[in-house]
Amino acid sequence: MPRNRSNMGIVAVVALLCALTLIVASGPGAQGGDVEAVWRQMFKRPGTPPPSPSDNPLNPEKIALGARLFADQRLSGGGKRACAGCHRPERAFTDGRRRALALSGAPLRRNTPSLWDLAWGKHFFWDGRASSLEEQVGMPIAEPQEMDGDWPTILSRLEGDEALVRQFRAAFPETPTISQDTIRMALASYVRSLVSPPTRFDAWIDGDVQALRPAETRGFGLFVGKAGCVLCHVGWRFTDDRFHDIGLRSSDGGRGAVAGGTPGLSAFKTPGLRELAHTAPYMHDGSLATLEAVVKHYTGGFVARPGLATHINRKLRLSGREKADLIAFLRTLSSETGPAHARRAGPD
Repeated sequence: MPRNRSNMGIVAVVALLCALTLIVASGPGAQGGDVEAVWRQMFKRPGTPPPSPSDNPLNPEKIALGARLFADQRLSGGGKRACAGCHRPERAFTDGRRRALALSGAPLRRNTPSLWDLAWGKHFFWDGRASSLEEQVGMPIAEPQEMDGDWPTILSRLEGDEALVRQFRAAFPETPTISQDTIRMALASYVRSLVSPPTRFDAWIDGDVQALRPAETRGFGLFVGKAGCVLCHVGWRFTDDRFHDIGLRSSDGGRGAVAGGTPGLSAFKTPGLRELAHTAPYMHDGSLATLEAVVKHYTGGFVARPGLATHINRKLRLSGREKADLIAFLRTLSSETGPAHARRAGPD
């Protein structure tokens, strides 16, 4: 994305900050008028099903097939690892590790990201190297360190499963045989169906002024105001889908290694914040174990290098109470008990 477009986006968000902070303390309904309308629009969940591309529209059969394939170890070379082995539904589609493990058991470079709300995403993987979910879901399958799958072998295995063949035919009636494309399309459909559950924050946005506690509303005020979190974590998914260097102590080239050139070095995709209470540890390398560590990072723990995102407040200081309030708010973006079972959304 050209730098001037990125800056324009930041300016637009900054212009909203003053309007947002006017009504934070009292919650929705306190100020009314245009300010409240902008505020609600910015953070309100969409009232429509997850979007899907015209060449792979969602349907229940594809979603069910994708869910089955997601847990199928036959997609890996040795038949011992499934997508769900790293993206565990009971852990909000993460694995709880600092960094994902290779088939050998050695740690890989990056943390396993969650899969919530990716139907609305624009770039995939921490470095954005995939531009669609259909592209993204196939990459780990063929990656030697992750699943080490061989597509001809995978197709042969699946074609020998009569029940699975029938399920493919139901999902893709126009396609007579199982193919790499239909596997990708089914997996992508399943991932698109994964929508994070509504939380108390959403109830607050929808007008329930009692849904959040005073500390949590103060934390939201910090999020959209003094702390400036909203400059990257914007919208109902709390991500701008862009890439930023936030000053982590890491030698990983990030977006720069994919897009080329110095500007993207050490920059990574802004993760959404839904269900974040259940997705620790945090950051692309899993280097921050707790939300307390994340807040500490942004109050002076970052490396001040030339590529550091310009909108990061290098002089941000928060009191102990402010830190606690901010963390209290962040926790309202997660379900109370965690996703014991994946919640799926899509056409009936």
